[in-house]
Amino acid sequence: MAQRNAFPFDYELYDLANGLRLITVPLPWRGTASVYIVVHAGSRNEVEAGRSGFAHFFEHMMFRGTPDWPPERYERELQRLGASSNAYTEDDRTVYHTTLAAEDLDTLLAMEADRFLHLEYSEEDFRTEALAVLGEYWKDSAEPLNRLHEKLRDTAFDVHPYKHTTMGFLRDIERMPEMYDYSLAFFDRFYRPENTTLLIAGDIEPPRVRSLVEPHWGPWPRGAYRLEVPQEPAQTAPREARIEWETHALPYVAVAQRAPAYEDTSVECAALDLISALSFSEGSELYRRLVIEEQWADELWANQVDHLDPYLFTVVARVKQPQRTADVRRAMEDELDRLAAEPPPEERLEQVRAHLFYRFQLGLNRSDAAASHLAPFLALRRTPETVNRLFGTYACVSPRDLAAAARWFRREGRTVVTLEEKAP
Repeated sequence: MAQRNAFPFDYELYDLANGLRLITVPLPWRGTASVYIVVHAGSRNEVEAGRSGFAHFFEHMMFRGTPDWPPERYERELQRLGASSNAYTEDDRTVYHTTLAAEDLDTLLAMEADRFLHLEYSEEDFRTEALAVLGEYWKDSAEPLNRLHEKLRDTAFDVHPYKHTTMGFLRDIERMPEMYDYSLAFFDRFYRPENTTLLIAGDIEPPRVRSLVEPHWGPWPRGAYRLEVPQEPAQTAPREARIEWETHALPYVAVAQRAPAYEDTSVECAALDLISALSFSEGSELYRRLVIEEQWADELWANQVDHLDPYLFTVVARVKQPQRTADVRRAMEDELDRLAAEPPPEERLEQVRAHLFYRFQLGLNRSDAAASHLAPFLALRRTPETVNRLFGTYACVSPRDLAAAARWFRREGRTVVTLEEKAP
């Protein structure tokens, strides 16, 4: 029986002469279209010491406007169009997205092209926004899980820019107001057509969309910068860190292992995705024991997040009974150690594969949802076909493959971070 495509819609790839890739996805829902501009620039691009946080910073600055479309006019026009618009930054991408009536697509494409080609901001504007970013850092760091995540990355990585979160190191954010000239260099390097994928999905016709995109985006000049990301050396011994939380909070435990870079045809990468669902989701035996039966924890999950470079497979628990923190940690580590010797039966593996497949497809229920699900994959491979290749690889994974992939869970490659309320 032929494998069904997880991304079931037809699509068209079109590369402009300047390197911009246009992906059009006609969808059956009438009247709306979603535009996702995927800039292949995230915290991974921040390779220079003392200059972290600029990818996220430009998520802010891109709303500062241009001579033709100053911020007030830009916002008024979005409101007139009834458009929903936002942006976000991750390790390997910054994404700007808007959903609107399909008939207004030409207006939006002109507005968006203008700010990508002609962004303009003063040093005063830059300093103001840099202070806003600092305020955002302090707001986010008041959340225990964000601090846990920040400490984990800083502890696990030595030289790769995944060492810092997308917010950046605090010491760099505090110095950011003095780095106006560098901000211009960062924009010039990475906000270029060959480094951008334009996804348009919805009630559209690809030939017409191409005719709209070419005049607005075709003049965008190609860049010349070549990013060189330092390679993280192999971890040879386990690492630990502890956060003492100043106010009342339930403890957290994070156990992280080295994980390979995203590769949609790698059985090993697919196996780690499946292990995340098999062993640490709400349907897992460990969840049943720690959360439901013993009630030592009230949350348990694993993150096997796809990245362009080798990253981390991370298991996190929030401990409901603080005196059981060490027991919860031991149970999490024991489960990682056990996987190589006791892979699940084929029947259980098939259940998880089916669950992942249908969960992904159920998320493709509107134009904006389909585009949102697709955008992270485009940051990794610039084609929707990578989704189908990945799910095709899931179908090939056997219990033996799961056991083999558990080699990534060796203790010398493990990093553990705990967050606990500071003792009085």
